Amino acid sequence: MPDAVKSFRSYKAEGHLWITLSTGEYYPDILPLACELYKPVLVTFGDLLKKAHSSTDLLMAISLVSEQWMRIQLARVFRKYVSPETPVEMLKKKRAAAQICEHFGPGFRAVTEVQKRFYERPIPDEALCAVLWEYKDRGKKGYDLTERLFILLREQFPELKLSGPERAGKDVLLGSIFENYTKPDRPIDFLICEGGEVLAVGLARYDSDRGGAQEDDRTGQYRDCASEVLSFARERGMNTKVIFLNDGPGLLLGSMWNDYAYLEELYPGRVMVTTLRMIPERLTLEWLKA
Repeated sequence: MPDAVKSFRSYKAEGHLWITLSTGEYYPDILPLACELYKPVLVTFGDLLKKAHSSTDLLMAISLVSEQWMRIQLARVFRKYVSPETPVEMLKKKRAAAQICEHFGPGFRAVTEVQKRFYERPIPDEALCAVLWEYKDRGKKGYDLTERLFILLREQFPELKLSGPERAGKDVLLGSIFENYTKPDRPIDFLICEGGEVLAVGLARYDSDRGGAQEDDRTGQYRDCASEVLSFARERGMNTKVIFLNDGPGLLLGSMWNDYAYLEELYPGRVMVTTLRMIPERLTLEWLKA
């Protein structure tokens, strides 16, 4: 890494000054809006529950709801009442209902018990509405981060081409960028290019809170990604770099900052870990082209 570029580790002592804080929402201020938004979900769930002769029958009825948003919210209520061990992502998939019933059905709470518990609660149930509200903007902070990243990079490097989803959207798969790429379905969040040359590929994540095993999981995934991309680039004589944009207060927790610093130091001059605020003084054209 060129001498002029400070390392990620060197910012640690004043790390709190270099992270981006997204604004949150106050409790119980959110309750009126949460109850208004999710009351129809609870009413619909109650109607389906009343007609269901078993918990598997209830899930199959939920899977037939045509409107995607309503179906996903109903599935979340189902998970809370009937099957907390069922993976959330599986419940979101309409076609996975039969498979869920087969794999997790034996552990479903009996429909009579679900009916008893559900009808003990008021409609709207403030507690459950507050829980569902937490899902509402999940991912929004990450979308805000990538949107701001694109704005910043366009101002800093108007001559370079940027690609990737600026908010919600499909990740870029490296198999669609590089011919015969090692792992074609490797997703990345953004590309920085000049002409036909890929100067850098990057991932962007916002961590509101992170610790324990989640730290190892994230940094392990990053190590695998960096090793894979850089090995491919080296074999083909490319100078492509890897940028990990990480931001949020989660960086200040546990060993996260040190783990990221170590990752950057494993690949000097080829990997950069940065927050949004560090980009103007760290991410230079010189580094990208070195």
